[in-house]
Amino acid sequence: MTATNDFIPTTPYTHHIEKGIFQWSAPSNIALVKYWGKRDDLGHQIPANPSISFTLNNCKTITSVAFEKRDLSTSINGTNPSDYSFDLLFEGQPKEDFKPKIQKFLERITPFMPFLKDYHFTINTENTFPHSSGIASSASGMAALAMNFMSIEKALIPEMTEEYFYQKASFLARLGSGSACRSVKGNLVVWGNQENIEGSSNLFGVPFSGKVHSVFENYQDTILLVDKGEKQVSSTVGHDLMHNHPFAERRFEQAHENIDQLIPIFENGDLEAFIKIVESEALTLHAMMMTSMPYFILMKPNTLQIINAIWKYRNENKIPVCFTLDAGANVHVLYPENVKESVLQFIQSELVGYCQNGQYLCDEIGFGSQLIKQ
Repeated sequence: MTATNDFIPTTPYTHHIEKGIFQWSAPSNIALVKYWGKRDDLGHQIPANPSISFTLNNCKTITSVAFEKRDLSTSINGTNPSDYSFDLLFEGQPKEDFKPKIQKFLERITPFMPFLKDYHFTINTENTFPHSSGIASSASGMAALAMNFMSIEKALIPEMTEEYFYQKASFLARLGSGSACRSVKGNLVVWGNQENIEGSSNLFGVPFSGKVHSVFENYQDTILLVDKGEKQVSSTVGHDLMHNHPFAERRFEQAHENIDQLIPIFENGDLEAFIKIVESEALTLHAMMMTSMPYFILMKPNTLQIINAIWKYRNENKIPVCFTLDAGANVHVLYPENVKESVLQFIQSELVGYCQNGQYLCDEIGFGSQLIKQ
């Protein structure tokens, strides 16, 4: 079993590199079985229950990291040589309010990447989806950043294996944003120890190793933007409220059970059973929020209108379309590619009116991070 210490370099870097640039894209993902609650007693960002997600294709972050060796004997622009040295740009413009999160990420990953204080980094990042569109960008953003740092480390250790490269990238991404570990590699990704899924780990996400029916290939996700505003309660606060939650332990057991049930569903393509689990998981996630102390509601009235409209449409037309939710008001409409035309007509005629400014995004299952430039 892989342990945290396995990601700490045990020998000096074998190569020297003065400067360079890498660029990676990393997608967002949508959990089918939800991660909600952390085991803080075991370290940073350890999930209280396993989760499984679809990696998306179109909603992604593209990040480049240019790096140059620092002269650590002198201070540059007031920077202490013992500090991290980086500039952060969002869509080509300085973004100072993002810097504390990057600083915290660097602090967390330095024990595993001792070269980080040796270089000045220029990080330039952008999203393919509209900023503040209500799509969580922390998963895609931290995954893209982790991929770039891993590319630098691989330049310092060229003999690094591909398996280690992707495992460590997912491990690092998790330290920035838990669900980011599911945006590194694979179309279906499992994060968290699950007894009957080989290689599953609390430390990083792994591609689902079981058989997957063809109906799940090119699965569609149309994201209905109900509310693009900032959430009233952050996910970090929500996770913390699972401590001492009266229903927490049963919820964690339920997540294990639902993943167990999904394993044969992925193999046999039983969409009716798939829909029951996915929708139940979405509602359970929000039930945990509504029964925590303090309690809170992130769904909006239009979220419920959309859910009821989907149920009515599915019952009347016998088309296997369902919804899922993240920790927010927006609705992910999931359906197989072979009903795409019918479902999009339904969305355009009946659901768009519930979206803020009529906005929605069309996406589909993808395959994880991609190297763009090196």
